[in-house]
Amino acid sequence: MLYLDHAATTPIRPETRVAMEPFLADGHGNPGGMHAVARAAKSALEDARERVAAAIGARHPLEVVFTGGGTESDNLAVAGAALGAGRRGGVVFSAIEHEAVRETAGFLGRLGCPVVEVPVDSDGLVDPDRVAASCDRDTAVVSVMAANNEVGVIQPVAEIAAAVREMSPSISVHSDAVQALVSEPVSIDDLGVDMLTISGHKLGGPPGVGALWVRDGLVLEPVLHGGGQEGGRRSGTPAVAPIVGLAAAVEAAVADRARFRRDVAAARDGFEQALAGLVPDAIVTASTVGRLVQHSHIRVPGVLAENLLINLDQQGLAAAAGSACHSGAVQASPVLRAMGWDDRAARECVRFTFGWTSDPGDGARAAARLVRALDGLR
Repeated sequence: MLYLDHAATTPIRPETRVAMEPFLADGHGNPGGMHAVARAAKSALEDARERVAAAIGARHPLEVVFTGGGTESDNLAVAGAALGAGRRGGVVFSAIEHEAVRETAGFLGRLGCPVVEVPVDSDGLVDPDRVAASCDRDTAVVSVMAANNEVGVIQPVAEIAAAVREMSPSISVHSDAVQALVSEPVSIDDLGVDMLTISGHKLGGPPGVGALWVRDGLVLEPVLHGGGQEGGRRSGTPAVAPIVGLAAAVEAAVADRARFRRDVAAARDGFEQALAGLVPDAIVTASTVGRLVQHSHIRVPGVLAENLLINLDQQGLAAAAGSACHSGAVQASPVLRAMGWDDRAARECVRFTFGWTSDPGDGARAAARLVRALDGLR
C-alpha cells in the first residue's frame, strides 16, 4: 500500500517507540503518588513537558498542558478562554477551522456566548483585518489555524494576532498548529499567539495524546473536572508513556524538518507535475498560495471522491476525502463550501498527503496509480 493519508495519521517514528518502551514495560507509576515508582513517572512527565516547551519556544514548561489530543486541546483553548473567570465571552473563528473549533464555538453559542465566523477567500485564506474587525468588547478568544488540515493553505497567523492585539490586547488568540508543526517552523514568539494546539499522531507520535501551550497568566475554565492535574487546567491521570512519546515525536519532527521538506516537497511536486501530463483536467486546489509541502488536494471533474477512493484502494493507494474527523458517507466539505465551492465540485475532491516515510519517487508512483484508478470512472 502506498500510504498518502498522513494528515489523518502518520506512522509512529522509531524515536517514539524507543522513548515509550520503558514506560510500557514497567513504568506504570501514577505521577501523583509519593513512592519511588510514582516519582519516576513524575520525572518523566516533567522532562517531556520541558522538551515540548523548548521545541516551540515556550519560556516556562508549566505553560504546556498535556491533553488527550488535538481535539481536546482545541476545546480547552476555545471554551476555556470564553468561559474563563466566570464570563461568557465571545468567540471569533475562521470558516475553515477544524471541527473541534467550529463545534465548540457552536456549543458556546448555545450557552449564550457571542459567536462570529469569519469568511475566507476562494483560496481559503483568512484576512487579518477582517478578523480584527469581527472582534468587539465582548470577544474573549480568536481561533485561526496555522495551516488548514484539508487543503494545506498556510494562514497569516502572526498578522492576525497583531491585528487583534491592536484592536484589543485583552483578547486571547489561539492557533491549531496540528498540521503546521509537521513541516513548518512553529515558534510562539513568531506567531504572537496566546495558545497553541499540537497533536501526537500527526507527527509520528502515538494517538490519544496532545498538548496545549497556554501563555502564563491566561485563565482558562477546564473542560474536564476532577483531581486538578495539569495545574488545574486538565484533570485526569496523565498518560505517561504517550506523553513521553509525544515529546520524542516533536523533537524528531523538528530535527528531521530539513530532510522532510526536501523529500516530501519533491514527492508532492512530482505528483502534481505528473498529473498535469497524465490527467490534464485535474485541478490542484490553492496552487498559487502558500501550502504545506505535504498536502496535495485534487479535484477530478466528473468523478465523485467516494468512487475514486474505492478504486484507489484497489490500486494500493490510501488517500482521503475531506477531513479524517468526518465519519460515515463522504459529504461536501465545510472548508470547500466556505471557499465558495458548490456541493458537486466539493464532492469531487481527494486529499493526498505525504509524510515522513515518503520518498521523492512516491509522487510519480501515486500519479500512475491514480490514472489506473480513474479508468472506467469517466
